[in-house]
This record gives sequence, structure tokens and C-alpha cells, in this order.
Amino acid sequence: MGKIKEKVISLISEVIGKIGGRNLLLMFPGLWIILFFICPCLILVKISFSESVIASPPYTSLLDWISGNVLQIRINIGNYLALFKDEMYIRGFVNSVLIAGTSTVCCLLIGFPMAYAIARSSARFRGILLMLVVLPFWTSFLIRVYAWIMLLSQAGLINTLLLKLHVIDAPLPLMHNSFAACLGIIYAYLPFMIFPLYSAIEKIDYSLIEAAYDLGGSPLTAFFSVVMPLSAPGIYAGSALVFVPALGEFVIPELLGGAGTLTVGRLVWNEFFGNMSWPAAAALSMVLLMFVVLPIVLTQRRREIKLLSRD
Repeated sequence: MGKIKEKVISLISEVIGKIGGRNLLLMFPGLWIILFFICPCLILVKISFSESVIASPPYTSLLDWISGNVLQIRINIGNYLALFKDEMYIRGFVNSVLIAGTSTVCCLLIGFPMAYAIARSSARFRGILLMLVVLPFWTSFLIRVYAWIMLLSQAGLINTLLLKLHVIDAPLPLMHNSFAACLGIIYAYLPFMIFPLYSAIEKIDYSLIEAAYDLGGSPLTAFFSVVMPLSAPGIYAGSALVFVPALGEFVIPELLGGAGTLTVGRLVWNEFFGNMSWPAAAALSMVLLMFVVLPIVLTQRRREIKLLSRD
């Protein structure tokens, strides 16, 4: 038993020596991406080009053998064409982009002053302030969303308080609309905007701001000419971390937005579990993925080209 163990260890060491420790470490994230991103995407692509049938699974195969040695390939592009013809899909995409975009801008407007204040605070309180930003994650996501229902509903805390103070005569429609969906997304994803901004702002050399003051610049001029350009990486990263998941968000628009808030997440859910039309849902998911990934890839490519041109 000991000899077998020694042989196995020596074999593993030999394999690691041939591959290289650095290459072996790089293999793990590559395998992770292949198994949990590329493979599921390929499965979705396959389903998106099939046809819906009443069977298990509820879609046809792309490859069929005919007459023994003849292989027939059947590709259905109707699922993709329907996304650009059906008004419901177009409206869902537009609503999702508007809600995600509005939420991202609001997160940026709220998160930037918070990140700036944390970055400029003393080291003694900085850790406490960062912990307060993370604190909501200690509670279940669903519980936090249901807490907003208790606040925004017609018999909720906000309407009840305003009615008792005689500020309003009837309950405000704070629920089951795009406003409630945006508010829930802003609350849920605000920390994802704060942390990249904090990381970028903390690295700013504040002597540059003082130099802007010495050259006669006002605080507003110094902010837009020094702080904003130097914090641009944090703005891009935070905006991507908020906009991308908010675009496909399902739970918050479903619980707070109600039936009147049509989003891509609800369309995918309805196609998968309501209509049992897996090909349509897969096509919708792939279009959403391309809508999110392509701009990021193109932006990254432009940034690399700029860096190469500078060199």
C-alpha cells in the first residue's frame, strides 16, 4: 500500500513538473469557465435553435439520422426572429434597459458621495463604514425585498405615516410599478457600486486636488477635472456590476414591480415554466447575453487598442 502511494505521488509530481506549477494554477479558472459558463451557453444555443414539442425534454433534436446513413440537421431561427417581431418581447427589453439604466445612474449618484466620504475618512472609522455597507448582506435577500413590500404597500409604513400626518388624503401607488422595481434594485445593488468606487477613489493622490486649488480652480472644477477622471475605472466597474445583473433581474421586479412591470427576467420565466417553450426562452437568454457581453468585449478591445497605440 505504501509503495502504491509513493508511485501515485511521484506520478503526480512528474505531471506537475511537465505542466508547470504556474500553468496548473491557470488551468483551474479556465476549467471553471468552461464547465460553468461555456458549456451551459452551448446547451442554451442548441436549445434556442430547436423547436418546441410536447415531450420530455420539450424541444426537438438538431440532428436526426434518416435512412440509416443520412444525417439531417434542422436549425430553427424562428425563435430569434420572433424576438424582434413580437411587441411583447421588444417592450420587455426596453423596460429592462430603462429600469437597469435608471437604477445604475441612481446607484452612481448615491454611491459616489458615499464612496468618496469613506475614502476620505480616517483609517480608524474606514473599516466600520465599509462594514456598514456590507451589513445588509448579512440578511437574506428575500427578507430584504419583503421588507420593502411592508414599507411601500398601501397599508405599509410610509403610506400609514403620511396619512396620519395628513400629508396625503389617499395612499400613494408606491407598489406594482417601475418606481418600486428601481427602488428595490438600487437598494440591493448599491454596495456593488460603492466598493469599486471606493477602491478607485482611495488611490487618488490628493495633492493633485490641492494643486488644482492652487491654480485657481474651484472645488467643482477640481472635482470634474481631477477626481472624476481618476475615478473612471471605478465608475466603469461599478456601473457594469449594477447594470448587468439588474438587466436580467427577476425577483425584485416580480415582487415589487408586479404584473405591470414586464422585464426580460419575467419573459424568460414565463417561457420556461409557464408556456414550457424552452427554445423561445433559450433564444431570449442568448440575445440578452449578447446584449450584455458584446459592449463589454468591444469596450475592452478599444481600451487595449488605446494602450497599444500609446506604447
